[in-house]
Amino acid sequence: MSAGRGHTDLWVWNDSPITLGDSSDESLLNYRFPGEPRGGHLRVVQSVGRPSDYDPASDPEVIHHHPPKQRPGTTGTWDRGGNSLYTSSMHKTQSVDYGMMLNGNRELRLDEGTVLMHPGDIVIQVGAWHEWAYPTDAQMAFDMIGAEFPGGNGNAIGNDKPLAPAAPVAGIKLNRRIVTIDRPQDGKSVIVSDGPSPDVLLDPARPGFASQRMWVTEGCPAKIVYETLHLPRNMEPKNGGTSFRVDILPPDQSWEGTVTAEDVRRHFAAMGSPQASAWHDGAKHPYLQYTATFDYCVVLEGELVLLLDEEEVTFRAGEVALLKGVRHAWSNRSQARAVIAISSHEGRR
Repeated sequence: MSAGRGHTDLWVWNDSPITLGDSSDESLLNYRFPGEPRGGHLRVVQSVGRPSDYDPASDPEVIHHHPPKQRPGTTGTWDRGGNSLYTSSMHKTQSVDYGMMLNGNRELRLDEGTVLMHPGDIVIQVGAWHEWAYPTDAQMAFDMIGAEFPGGNGNAIGNDKPLAPAAPVAGIKLNRRIVTIDRPQDGKSVIVSDGPSPDVLLDPARPGFASQRMWVTEGCPAKIVYETLHLPRNMEPKNGGTSFRVDILPPDQSWEGTVTAEDVRRHFAAMGSPQASAWHDGAKHPYLQYTATFDYCVVLEGELVLLLDEEEVTFRAGEVALLKGVRHAWSNRSQARAVIAISSHEGRR
């Protein structure tokens, strides 16, 4: 933490799969940054925007760029300097990070390429060198997952080519997905892709619904590869893996009363997990689901109601739900669309 930024850890885990069904609060666990090789953490980072009269010459936290070195007191984190009150260091962590822009703007700087992130944007940092600049006050959530660094450098491996972004969907604004990685030939960080996810699933029974798959990890530690969306869809990852998606939910009133059991069956089958449907006579919601996963749910836009067996909880943009293998559904009772990011980690009951 510094005068320009701070963070709150919402959950910490040191092994995968994650145990479900207990009542421990593992946000209180000690951890090392970026996390254990088979673990990681979910955190929200807050940064203060750079004022218009900012003078780098009088900034006490300025550190000039320097050759790579391991960050003191850590393992799995490397640093190349560049810090200031309103800029992070150029750094690299032994992890795959799902970054979700909640509010404000942050500038993501790579060795080759710079992008300005806006609310609702997603970045998949696949072990890449990067630094952050803070033009405005901002909050961003990160799901950091331990990764495997063959050869110790964390450069890209394999031949999984990036996929083309999805074509525009009439009437639906899709979220932006940015993927970054370090090139194998020189270790420079680059943008692999920047645009809508290549994998967008619609639900004909709910016009306006879209499930945008963002990334998959097949195991833990995760692999440093260019792309993973060629892998089959599955709401219940295996081998300690994860499945990360962003769902756009239209207002329930636009489809309720017309959805059938067959519609719901088709939807969960298309999601790769027909067994996930928990709809039954008298269910609170047609799209009730039950999976052996620990789901990190971050509302990016609008308002949603989390339906549990005996409770209902309202979540608004910027708020987070941690679901440890519970039967649940998300209901949009508002007059506008809502957007939620869901990172599902394999769980052990």
